[in-house]
Amino acid sequence: MPPIDQAETENGPAPGAGRRHRWRAWLLEGLSEQSARHPGPHGTPPTEHKGHKWWRVMCLTGVDYFSTLGYQPGIAALAAGLLSPLATLVLIALTLLGALPVYRRVARESPHGEGSIHMLERLLPWWAGKLFVLVLLGFAATDFMITITLSAADASAHVVENPFAPHWLDGENTWITIALIAALGAVFLKGFREAIGVAVVLVTVYLGLNLVTLAASAWQVFSHPVRIGDWTSAMTAQHSSPLVMIGVALLVFPKLALGMSGFETGVAVMPQVRGDATDTYDKPEGRIRDTRKLLTTAALIMSCFLLLSSLATTILIPQDAFKSGGPANGRALAYLAHEHLGEVFGTVYDISTIAILWFAGASALAGLLNLVPRYLPRYGMAPEWTRAVRPLVLLFMAIALFITLWFNANVDDQSGAYATGVLVLMLSAAFASTVAARHRGHRLAMYGFAAITAVFAYTLVTNVVERPDGIKIASLFILGILLTSFASRIHRAFELRAAAVTFDAPAARLIDEAAASGPLRVIANEPDEHTAAEYRIKEYSQREETPIPGGRPVLFLEVFLQDSSDFTTDLAVHGEEAHGVRRLRVAGAVVPNTIAAVLMELRDRTGQVPHAYFNWTEGHPVGHLLRFLIFGDGEVAPVTREVLRRAEPDPNQRPRVHVG
Repeated sequence: MPPIDQAETENGPAPGAGRRHRWRAWLLEGLSEQSARHPGPHGTPPTEHKGHKWWRVMCLTGVDYFSTLGYQPGIAALAAGLLSPLATLVLIALTLLGALPVYRRVARESPHGEGSIHMLERLLPWWAGKLFVLVLLGFAATDFMITITLSAADASAHVVENPFAPHWLDGENTWITIALIAALGAVFLKGFREAIGVAVVLVTVYLGLNLVTLAASAWQVFSHPVRIGDWTSAMTAQHSSPLVMIGVALLVFPKLALGMSGFETGVAVMPQVRGDATDTYDKPEGRIRDTRKLLTTAALIMSCFLLLSSLATTILIPQDAFKSGGPANGRALAYLAHEHLGEVFGTVYDISTIAILWFAGASALAGLLNLVPRYLPRYGMAPEWTRAVRPLVLLFMAIALFITLWFNANVDDQSGAYATGVLVLMLSAAFASTVAARHRGHRLAMYGFAAITAVFAYTLVTNVVERPDGIKIASLFILGILLTSFASRIHRAFELRAAAVTFDAPAARLIDEAAASGPLRVIANEPDEHTAAEYRIKEYSQREETPIPGGRPVLFLEVFLQDSSDFTTDLAVHGEEAHGVRRLRVAGAVVPNTIAAVLMELRDRTGQVPHAYFNWTEGHPVGHLLRFLIFGDGEVAPVTREVLRRAEPDPNQRPRVHVG
């Protein structure tokens, strides 16, 4: 039966059917089995795509990473006060000696954009592995979603604080943020294919303006050296000794974790890196080498800017200006640009900052569009429409608008959740690198990554203790993903779930020989029967209890259970003659769906509707349903019939199910 939007009346298409069809086609445009094929900048390009030079892709990463200069110095000043430069030095050390080596390893181990989550995906077997990935996806969603809302909120702060902004924008940060998020969503709904070119321009202009601002700030400092003396005197007055200063810096630097964002994005965009002409899918050595260049260069550039900006803002801006509602809150470098280079340059700086912060949200949204289709549909934990870009964009934009309203577009209130997401992903990457180094026998690297893992764990715990709102927000994302994922898994439990069904040569021969006598007669059999007597008893009972025509050949179909937490699998059917019977054997995640998929393929191969024969299973139906959902077996006959009913709406073409 055709869909309602394709139904026709006697006089032509049903009223509104054309519009509904066009709307659906537009909404689901690009829907594909390739989970990462989408127009976002983190998508896996098609095989014919030659990629881009690594420094251009670095700019794509940089719209997320470098844009944190818009708010990081202000957050550092709030967290560490006069010790902000010292705490920033600790952050730089952790970046260059911790995060950078970890993600260079991730680039080696996961060169196709899957990131550290892919490295950990099979670390735990069965459902535990799926739950682990779902939890990590929850933290990733926290990271990327808060990136969108926090960046837009900071961009709105730059709009409102600009002296040339209309007076009616005062206090309208929330609505400006909503407008920026809506514009971001509109870009993705339209299409997002030239991201790298835009990113190169934005990053070049933004870093250039920051360089000018910091140079002017350095001139102010060196022209008035008394400022340095005032700063050091104030630090000495607050803290009795250098050791105390170092200790305080070590304690507060976890609050500066936002300055390490962007590394996960860096490995997510790996498919965009051109690499060498000799690269293959299995050995993309050029891509790995150039991605490591990307990560190293970005980390060095960012470290220099973080240190210089921290010194400039701490020395030149009064501490009260960093507080909530102050002129430097969330926009410390913009404050310096206006203060020392004039309102015109400051406005240009604001526009550049607004643009890159807004585009940082684009990078984060593309990361979400890469992660969700890569994992959830494959687990059966999201509908197939989540492989399309536009429905996901609408969903994520709705979530972003809710978060913005919840936090009233406040940068400081969102920073805790952002840091939590960033640190959990970095912790998982460090742990995955430790495991990978151990598996490869690199003992020295294993100990180094283990130490980095411990540091990230301390940083995460400290951040959660200081800012528990971050873990609360992340928990809501995790809970939402878990609930929707398992609801989708239950809803999709009766799908065929076979990506492909293939028969080896012996299986094809047995099928063709049996089909020569008419429709195939297939007996579903548990694979633990291994004697001729057992097979004879099974065949005799089925012929006695169900209408198998006398003398007609039968095929035994046996399913070996694999990981029942898997959803979509490729089925390879093997044929053999043993114990006096002909049998087809296949491994699958669930018994009923596997049998149904094989029966449908047998129908298509032979052109005749096959008949399948089952025995009833003793036990409570609810218990059998739970066994089916969790363990992949349970009461096979009725579930197989239901899977076939949903897969083939025409009863005349549906494989027959007989139960004795």
